[in-house]
Amino acid sequence: MRKFYIPQEQQSYQLMPNHLSNMEQSHHEKWVFIVNPTAGNHFARTLIPKLESEIRKHQIDAKIILTISHGHASELAQISIKSGAKYIVAVGGDGTLNEVAKMLIGNKNVVLGIIPAGTGNDFIQIPGFPNRFEEQHWDIFFQKNTILMDAGTCNGVPFFNGMGVGFDAEVAAKNYLADGTVKKGGKDKYWSHIIKTLLFYNEKEARVNNNGQKTSSSNFMKTIAIGRRFAGDFFITPRAIANDGLLDVCSIQKLTLLQRFKILMQVPKGQHLNDPNVHYDQTQGLEMEFDAKVPFHVDGELYFASKFEVAILPEAVNIIYNPEGSHFFSV
Repeated sequence: MRKFYIPQEQQSYQLMPNHLSNMEQSHHEKWVFIVNPTAGNHFARTLIPKLESEIRKHQIDAKIILTISHGHASELAQISIKSGAKYIVAVGGDGTLNEVAKMLIGNKNVVLGIIPAGTGNDFIQIPGFPNRFEEQHWDIFFQKNTILMDAGTCNGVPFFNGMGVGFDAEVAAKNYLADGTVKKGGKDKYWSHIIKTLLFYNEKEARVNNNGQKTSSSNFMKTIAIGRRFAGDFFITPRAIANDGLLDVCSIQKLTLLQRFKILMQVPKGQHLNDPNVHYDQTQGLEMEFDAKVPFHVDGELYFASKFEVAILPEAVNIIYNPEGSHFFSV
């Protein structure tokens, strides 16, 4: 049986296999797909017919709900939990994933899923899926293989891929318009922002306390991560394992312009770790302080602060992953 209705503020579709008996329907698991229709320059919206097809194919009780604003995915996730959903799936980019996932932290009875439909889709490599699903990936997804995954927190804001200050945060800042909305465009816009920032960025001194070890330096970039990939092509923390209870930290010292371009060419393959200006370690948490507020990103979302408290949240969420893919888990 299919039900279709359009509330005043959003669209919602509910599909239930009509061949199930009443007894089977009372015991089956509920799914909710939270779709950000604007993700990926509106690519996410085009996935709705495919979602409907896969829901019928795999005979699940599911609801598809479209978000209408920033932060709405979090509200929908919270409502879905209260309504008894077992599987809550974010359909969008890293921002949509973050909004949904942070509502599931500590709730191991609810499973998080992600259908990539954004522009960069950095997070999706953690569970071992590609940027765009092909037919076999839908089948693997609905096998419901799950694993517990770590998360991080920066000044109380959860992250599931990573956060950063310095160069990558400056790049993220250039991805926003003055009113706070994200600029339109695909991967090419990231490269434009990267080149401009490489040319004109000025490093700022930070004081860092990492497990009692205090240092002060002007970093070109400091990335603290659960995952490995950022801005679509850059494996800044290539050794990260998403369930080891540790944050991977990549710190790049102040660089000349020539050194910046050299590092940029090395990062996509993770070869920057051999550079003497790069320091890589792991931690359960650290503190940083700048003299003034600086931009920082959390899973691509932009914030500003002068003081930072960063910590690991071990086994924070239960997530669907691809055991046949190149995931970032230790199993």
